[in-house]
Amino acid sequence: MELVTMPGQKAKGKVWLVGAGPGDVELLTLKAFRILKSADVVLYDALVSQDILDLIPSNAEKIAVGKRAGKHSAAQDEINQLLVTKAYTRKNVVRLKGGDPFIFGRGGEELQTLVASGIAFEVVPGITAASGTSAYAGIPLTHRDYAQGVTFITGHCQLGSRPMDWQGYANPNNTLVVYMGILNANVISDGLIGAGRSADTPVAIVSKATTSTQQRFMGKLGELAQLAADPALQMPALMIIGEVVELADSLNWFEPNTETQAIDIDAAKAL
Repeated sequence: MELVTMPGQKAKGKVWLVGAGPGDVELLTLKAFRILKSADVVLYDALVSQDILDLIPSNAEKIAVGKRAGKHSAAQDEINQLLVTKAYTRKNVVRLKGGDPFIFGRGGEELQTLVASGIAFEVVPGITAASGTSAYAGIPLTHRDYAQGVTFITGHCQLGSRPMDWQGYANPNNTLVVYMGILNANVISDGLIGAGRSADTPVAIVSKATTSTQQRFMGKLGELAQLAADPALQMPALMIIGEVVELADSLNWFEPNTETQAIDIDAAKAL
């Protein structure tokens, strides 16, 4: 799809690419909050929590463009065109993404579109899903005694057609975090075990992390497919694979299914 711009006209607006964090509204950065409150239009993903969407001004245009496996609201080229169009017709355009926009959020692709169209932009990073999920699940991603490194990968549908470096991911001294991997849990476990990672490696799938409905599904790498098939598992969910998962029970501090404290908007405005 070729982008439609307005020849001879300069975009009057600016696009802010904003990371909304993993879900808990209080993990939103102060800058993200300030930009969101000044938005004229917000294009938001499906992973952005309702508490954060409630911060959008009532007079701002809100456009849902979220994508989930098998349930795409908008194709990427449609989102790109919307960003360009809105930047020509609005002043403050916010592209709101769950987690951090530069970690499996296609933020770089969208910025390339803005550059090609001569549209000004800024990036507001957010707490990535891996960081928020691990913290709220009691799982340090690195630990001197368990893991000296961490790797983030996407477990999206291309796993079936693209070769993965399973040998590189099988290092027992490394924590592996898998985004969007639920539908390919069997491919992930088979690939890692086939590359030499022990089937007894501890794993966790954390559902709706940092929210009051967070759940943890704990087991071993050889059981990953069964954990992912649990009917109680809700999206979004993240996989953490590695010896650090053994610390989850002893370091667990977060109590889900309790009332989350709503952000004090008036107090935040005064900051």
